[in-house]
Amino acid sequence: MSKTEVVVYANQDLLAAAAAARLVTRLVDVQAAKGSASLVLTGGGTGIAVLAELQASSARDAIDWSRLDIYWGDERFVPADSDERNEKQAHEALLDHVPLDPKRIHAMAPSDGEFGNDVDAAAAAYADVLAANAGPEDHGDVPSFDIMLLGLGGEGHTASVFPESPAVYETERSVVAVRNCPKPPPTRISLTLPAIRRARDIWLMTAGEAKADAVALALAGAGEVQLPVSGARGHRRTLWLLDRSAAGKLTKVYQPPTA
Repeated sequence: MSKTEVVVYANQDLLAAAAAARLVTRLVDVQAAKGSASLVLTGGGTGIAVLAELQASSARDAIDWSRLDIYWGDERFVPADSDERNEKQAHEALLDHVPLDPKRIHAMAPSDGEFGNDVDAAAAAYADVLAANAGPEDHGDVPSFDIMLLGLGGEGHTASVFPESPAVYETERSVVAVRNCPKPPPTRISLTLPAIRRARDIWLMTAGEAKADAVALALAGAGEVQLPVSGARGHRRTLWLLDRSAAGKLTKVYQPPTA
């Protein structure tokens, strides 16, 4: 049965450092158990800060990077060299500094890639990538990702699934094109909520008072149409990693030692 856990840290810096340490432990455990692991990355300030903390940690060498598959939960549909691109930020923060197998880095297409400006074709191609990497044990066309990192917006979006958008109603496709996003850039590619829920563990990481309402509503059970982050649930565990400001409207959370 899936369980939900909430951990609160004093500030965003401690959150990022702790999440990086957790990530090393979890990936090492998964690789020890089954030989390889899969990790879905997110963008945003906290998501990239976690990768930078991991890069700076000597413990990163405990991970067998050659046996790790990297995916993304969403991507800004911009040129490959755009600073807005989640993939570029991830490479700069971590991926360029560790011995990953290039064939196991599964990036979403940029707007100047093989599909040009056809964001629907780019989304469909990423769905094909997921299907090609799903095994018989996954019972579908999406891998059972070991860990998925996600953030959330103040209005409750996660990945690029926004409240009351066409993407939040999607039940058949694993990846969709997203247009007219309420925050720039307006065109994106995103995993859908059913694909997100294929992850064994989902880590929702966020900081700041602007996220407090969304965090409280999601943990209180708000509907996913109005608050898509409510629909991001790992089928083994959903772990919320928050700073004190983001957790400011919660009443029952685990507070780790501050020493």
